[in-house]
Amino acid sequence: MKFRSSAIILLLLTRCAFAQTAPPASLTDIKQALKKLNVLGSVLYVAAHPDDENTRLLAYLAQEKHYRTGYLALTRGDGGQNLIGNDQSELLGLVRTQELLAARRVDGAEQFFSRANDFGFSKGPEETLKIWDREKVLSDVVWTIRKFKPDVIICRFPTTGEGGHGHHTASAILAQEAFTAAADPKRFPEQLQYVQPWQAKRLLWNTFNFGGANTTAADQFKIDVGVYNALLGKGYGEIAADSRSNHKSQGFGSAKQRGQSFEYFKTILGVAPRMDLFDDVNTTWQRLKDGEAIGQTVTAIGKSFDENNPAGSVPALIQLLGRMEKLQDSYWRDQKVKELKDLVAACAGLWFEAYASEPTYAVGDSITIRAQIIDRYNDKIKLNSLYLNGIAKPALTNIQNNQLQNINTKLLADKITQPYWLQTPHGIGTYNIPDQLVVSNPENPDLPKVGFEFIIEGKPVKFERRLVYKYVDPVRGEVYQPVAITPPVTANIASPVYVFNTGVPQSLVVKLKSFRKEPFGAIHLNLPKGWKAEPESIGFKNKNKGDEWNEKFTITPTGNQTENGTVEVETAVDVHETLYTYGIKTISYEHIPVITLFPPAQAQLLNLNLKLAGKKIGYINGAGDLVPDALRQAGYEVHELDEKEIMNGNLSQYDAIVTGVRAYNVNSRLVVEQPKLMDYVKNGGNLLIQYNNNQGIVVNDIGPYPFRVVNQRVTDENAKVTITDPNSPVLNYPNKIIPADFDGWVQERGLYFTTGADSRYQAPLQMNDAGEAPNSGSLIMTDYGKGRFIYTSLSFFRQLPAGVPGAYKLFINMLSKPAAPVN
Repeated sequence: MKFRSSAIILLLLTRCAFAQTAPPASLTDIKQALKKLNVLGSVLYVAAHPDDENTRLLAYLAQEKHYRTGYLALTRGDGGQNLIGNDQSELLGLVRTQELLAARRVDGAEQFFSRANDFGFSKGPEETLKIWDREKVLSDVVWTIRKFKPDVIICRFPTTGEGGHGHHTASAILAQEAFTAAADPKRFPEQLQYVQPWQAKRLLWNTFNFGGANTTAADQFKIDVGVYNALLGKGYGEIAADSRSNHKSQGFGSAKQRGQSFEYFKTILGVAPRMDLFDDVNTTWQRLKDGEAIGQTVTAIGKSFDENNPAGSVPALIQLLGRMEKLQDSYWRDQKVKELKDLVAACAGLWFEAYASEPTYAVGDSITIRAQIIDRYNDKIKLNSLYLNGIAKPALTNIQNNQLQNINTKLLADKITQPYWLQTPHGIGTYNIPDQLVVSNPENPDLPKVGFEFIIEGKPVKFERRLVYKYVDPVRGEVYQPVAITPPVTANIASPVYVFNTGVPQSLVVKLKSFRKEPFGAIHLNLPKGWKAEPESIGFKNKNKGDEWNEKFTITPTGNQTENGTVEVETAVDVHETLYTYGIKTISYEHIPVITLFPPAQAQLLNLNLKLAGKKIGYINGAGDLVPDALRQAGYEVHELDEKEIMNGNLSQYDAIVTGVRAYNVNSRLVVEQPKLMDYVKNGGNLLIQYNNNQGIVVNDIGPYPFRVVNQRVTDENAKVTITDPNSPVLNYPNKIIPADFDGWVQERGLYFTTGADSRYQAPLQMNDAGEAPNSGSLIMTDYGKGRFIYTSLSFFRQLPAGVPGAYKLFINMLSKPAAPVN
């Protein structure tokens, strides 16, 4: 049996790792694993968000030094922007979680999270820690340290603010507090039934030179992480670029860097390093009782390893496994036993996975499973048992050499696979996680798995493989996706917001899908005060698995007591009338696995009595937002414009044209289209531009007269808004805007405000965060020729999908150009 050594093979395996459950097993992987088996050191990197981590340092620590390396991101990046789609908030957090896991598969580190929610940009750590609930998030950092037991902790940012974002600074403050608290049994004692206090050797700040701040210095401790790894066929600047480029939703594709590159460190707590990050830390087997002899054996196996016959090492590795399992130190025993088992399988050419026959199953149903096994070691390996729902099912099957074996079985779908941090309602600052044991996990630890117990060289060896659904795509080839365990029937309301203008009834469409054969039941609506639904409930029966159908309710606001609020679909299923209130949402991008979640089956009902002027809107898509759907719900006819229509079509037919968020960052063709848009305004049109990032604007001038977009924002969604020009048409026509219309906004007022606007622009609003000067750059407008140009940095892309009444009124006013000035 021979294995090919190839950096190219390793690269392909690494990049495609999300599409398989068996670990990579090339000769390169085996040699790296043998080196790692002899290293007993761990390092934890701490920062605030996905993409904050230093992927070059992580890759160097994990793959050059072979330390157990982890990254603790306090948030999942829920509050960021999305460059590749319209998923926002919790949905974006799910995307960025998977992007982080993809990055870790490249650089070799592990991924952890706290319960903190990325609530948007924060200008200081005081605000951040207050919103997060400092003690709760601190407890999660302490938990992660006690569980991971790092010898060294490294912060990406300092406590003194040079990181800019309040979340960044807060992450350093919490890491510094947790360094001491994790070792104190009086802090968070409720954790001690599961973990023990832990004192890391040192806490360091990984200083940096980016974002206009150079915090490195010649007298700081430094290491060269730009070294070349001949076994991998690349340096760590190259690996880092592949890792970082997984952050596609943030537009962080990175160029590979080669050659010498230093990372600098400043000691915050503990003993400063002199020659090495792990000075005074024993990273050999000698750190464990009875470990020295095991270390000697690992070294001997490595020296005798024959790359032309990796299987020749299997007997010695199996003997070593028996000794290693007897170690008293449970932390390093469990960690190294897992590494050793994977090494045994790789050397033996033993490959095995488990597949579900379908991608979805209703909770309580049986999952049909096909387990596949191939043994390229010898005919002596036996499959002893399969473990299903934690229960051993005897197999006693001989595995013939190099013959693919298929075993069919079943597994109970016992729990809906809702991401654990989304299983209960949560506030702005933190997710609600009642189960301590799941804290810090990137995904649900109880996702469906199949256990395999083999007899290898006479010894039982147990492994686990996550259950997946596998299919062949004609373009992508083999594609693996997670198995989703669903409610029996899901209910999605067709629109997230329903706007009622005059009390006229509207149809509310519920899209139902069955995940079980022949379910029966009924749906009804839980309504806020002052609303009624006809009919009160709708039954269903005689449906097959996979059937989708629509049901329609007529919703009517009943009068003066009608309250804006949430409507929820309640589904009663089968004879026990079990109640479910779930919809279903699938997120699919090719660079990450398919994500399935079950959001509440809810929508917002708004009784606003809005006045509309104009009917037809042209929309130029940007990075992705849900504004067109919101405008349709408000009563507009929205047409999404392409370049042909912009360049050659009749734009005068549109009462307004709107550009989506960051359109001038992501649509390079706007360079060509911009003159046509300006002609549209000049000839009497109404052009509304939504916010753009100040970096990478594709045109020199977005408007008819000069202004600049800058990185200024108002992050407090409750910040006072001052109306500086009460006679402005945009505040009066067709709806009167009053200060109360700025109540109930979410996450922020706006971002990337304007400055330096030409005197021909009017700025009717002013706002600011606490302690800052008033800022008038959130909304500017000017007449140009016969038409009107508006630029707004207000975050309508968040407010409209959230059903904020005042945001609808103001946005509709911006779409409505009065025929004559308002007196």
